[in-house]
Amino acid sequence: RSIAWARVYAGQSGRDRYDENLPQETVDAIREYRVAIKGPLTTPVGAGFRSINVALRQTLDLYANVRPTYYLEGVPSPVKDPQKMDMVSFRENTEDVYAGIEYEAGTDESEKLQQFLEDEMGVADTIHDGPVGLGIKPISEFGSKRLIREAIDYALAYDHDSVTLVHKGNIMKYTEAAFRDWGYEVAAEEYGDVTIDEDTLYEEYDGEAPDDTVVIKDRIADNMLQQLLTRTAEYDVLAMPNLNGDYLSDSAGAQIGGLGIAPGSNFGHGRFLAEPVHGSAPKYAGQDKVNPTAIILSGRMMFEYLGWDDAANLVRNAVEESIRTGRVTYDLHRQIDGGEKLATSEFASAVVDEIHSLSD
Repeated sequence: RSIAWARVYAGQSGRDRYDENLPQETVDAIREYRVAIKGPLTTPVGAGFRSINVALRQTLDLYANVRPTYYLEGVPSPVKDPQKMDMVSFRENTEDVYAGIEYEAGTDESEKLQQFLEDEMGVADTIHDGPVGLGIKPISEFGSKRLIREAIDYALAYDHDSVTLVHKGNIMKYTEAAFRDWGYEVAAEEYGDVTIDEDTLYEEYDGEAPDDTVVIKDRIADNMLQQLLTRTAEYDVLAMPNLNGDYLSDSAGAQIGGLGIAPGSNFGHGRFLAEPVHGSAPKYAGQDKVNPTAIILSGRMMFEYLGWDDAANLVRNAVEESIRTGRVTYDLHRQIDGGEKLATSEFASAVVDEIHSLSD
């Protein structure tokens, strides 16, 4: 089996070629061919430019952002036991404050919305006088439930013990608490024979879940940040609204060595877009210097999605062996004793060599 690659353009390359951040040809190609892998995209800073990544996710309704977070032996980590981290985060991708429904302070739109909120919704005392930037936080039953279904399906398919609903429902009771409630609801109504909640786990099973059962639990978002550090091994799969999902998955990535090695993907409606978690770094363009681990492991996720499990395992094992033996790019080399500092292309070649070695 092999892959036939077709290049499409977005971000800086889209502007250079089509004078557009996200050309329609690119969207149409991903919609038609269904599987894609992309690098970080640069969105110009300033008024009038929405995030290209958000636009792609919303246009194609790639509603699930999925990030596996696991430790690769040999990677420097700021925590004592990074090997305890082996978690997958499911982040809702299309709603929450990242939906892009926001209005600049002092504009007609902002002032109109502010006036409506004060006159019709009775919130005059909560908005300061003068120019105010305003954003809207939509979280729907439909969007929440389909994301949580994906998380539960994944946990069942890959023998994970639990799905944790992460929220800030103690403060945002009609959005984040609703996400939590809809999560428990979909688990009970659609997965009642294979899931239990945490109360049932301790009241009926003395803390020991039956085989082939996924425990559904929830945690407040700020507490979850602490739990990731202090009780890392207790968490398998997380399901989260958009903003908290961004924070939590980035924080988890720091524990296993940083976003430079963290893969990610977005999917929905039979379409899959793999991408590294880290952002763009234009100052390093063309220098053959940066760490390609995140994009390589994102490709591994693409193989998993295609059902090419042997290829996916080979890629992970090859990357890990290259790092374990000290053949790393500059960002990791400066943090370890000894080892061999490799350029981007040299590291990629080392991984390919390991793939051939492991395949023999």
